[in-house]
Amino acid sequence: MAAPMRKTFHRKFHSLLNDKSQIWQANRDNFSKIQNRSFQTRSKFFPMRISLKGGILGTLTVAGAITLGNLAQKSIRVHAAVKERLELKPSREVRVPEADYGLKLTMYQFTSCPFCCKLRSVLDYYGFSYDIIEVNSVNKKQIKWSDYKKVPILVCEDVGKNGFLQLNDSTVIISILQSYLLDKSQSLEKLASYYPALEGQDEKGKKTVEYQNKYFLMYQQAELTDNRTKEQYEEERKWRRWTDSDLVHMLSPNVYRTPSESLETFRHFDKVGEWEKNFSSWERTVVIYVGASVMWVMGKIIKRKYGLKDEVRDSLYDSCRLWTKTVGKRKFLGGDQPNLADLSVYGVLTSIEGCQAFEDTLNNTKIGPWFYRMKDACTNHKGSSSSHHS
Repeated sequence: MAAPMRKTFHRKFHSLLNDKSQIWQANRDNFSKIQNRSFQTRSKFFPMRISLKGGILGTLTVAGAITLGNLAQKSIRVHAAVKERLELKPSREVRVPEADYGLKLTMYQFTSCPFCCKLRSVLDYYGFSYDIIEVNSVNKKQIKWSDYKKVPILVCEDVGKNGFLQLNDSTVIISILQSYLLDKSQSLEKLASYYPALEGQDEKGKKTVEYQNKYFLMYQQAELTDNRTKEQYEEERKWRRWTDSDLVHMLSPNVYRTPSESLETFRHFDKVGEWEKNFSSWERTVVIYVGASVMWVMGKIIKRKYGLKDEVRDSLYDSCRLWTKTVGKRKFLGGDQPNLADLSVYGVLTSIEGCQAFEDTLNNTKIGPWFYRMKDACTNHKGSSSSHHS
C-alpha cells in the first residue's frame, strides 16, 4: 500500500475516533476481526490494526448483511457537487405509477456503459420512476457541475443541504437502494453516510477511491423481510463482485474486437441511445468515430491486462458458461426471484445486447433462457410487488 494512501486513511480514520463516532463492523470473513477490543482490517488495500478505546457499540452481523446500531454518522469522504447544477431536459423519463417510492430520481449516464446498464436493471426491476440525462462521453458537459466525473451518477432531488443528494458508483448506489427497500425508516441521505469513499493514491500518484463495504446492505434492527440465509447473502455478494471484477472486462475486447466491429458498435450505441435527440451532428460524429478508434485500442489493452484468450470470444463464452453453471437448475441465482447478482450480471450483458458479440454469445452458450427471464422481470417491473416492499 502506497505511503500517501496509508497516511490519508490513517489520518481520516483516527478523525472519526476522535470525534467519538462509532465504527461499523463488517462481515468477519471479508473485513474485520474483533479481538481484545481491537480492529484489524482484512483488506489488501488497508492492512492495519487499531486499538479501540471505546469498543464497538450496537453493531452485529446478521444473515450476511450489516445490522446498524449507532453507525458512524460522519463519512470519511463524500463526493458532492461544488458548482450549480445545470437545468437540463431529460433525455428520457421512466414512470412506474403503480410503484410510488416518493423519490424524485435523476440518472446521469452513458446508454452503453455496463455500469449504467447495471444500475438501470435495478431501477427497472423494482419499478423506480426516474429521469435520464444522457452524458456526452467526450466532453461530459452534462456533469461539469460534479467533482465526480464518472457515470452513473444518481441524484435524489429535494434532499440534503444542497437541495439534492448525489450518489456515485453503481455498486454503492445499488446497495443503498436495496438497503432502503429493506428498511425505509432510514433515509437515502443517512444510508449514503454508511458508504464512505476512502481516497488515496496508487503507485503512479493517480488518485484512487475505494468503497470498502460497497457490496454489503445496511439496515437497522428491523426484521428482514426477504427471509434469506447468511449463505444466500454471501453468494449474492460473491457474484456481484465477480460481475465487477471479471465479467465486465470481457465486454470491451469483444465489442471493439476489430476496427470495423468497433465502428459498428458505436453506430448501434448511437441508435439505441437516441444520440440524434441529445447531441448535435458534429458531437455525434466525434463520439462515433473518435470513440470507435479509441475503444478499439482500449480493447487491446484490456485484453492484455486481464489475460483474455487470443480469441476473445472464448473468454466471454467461458464467463457466461460459468454463470449459467452457477445458476444451475434454479430460475435465477436468487431462486424464484432475481437477487442483486442476477440484476448485476443481466445489466452488464444488456450493454452489448444488439452487438455481434452478444448474438455470438447466445449462439454459443446456454445463457439465453436465463437472460430473457431477466428481461421479462425487469421490463415488467416484477420486483415492485415483491416482499422487499412489505
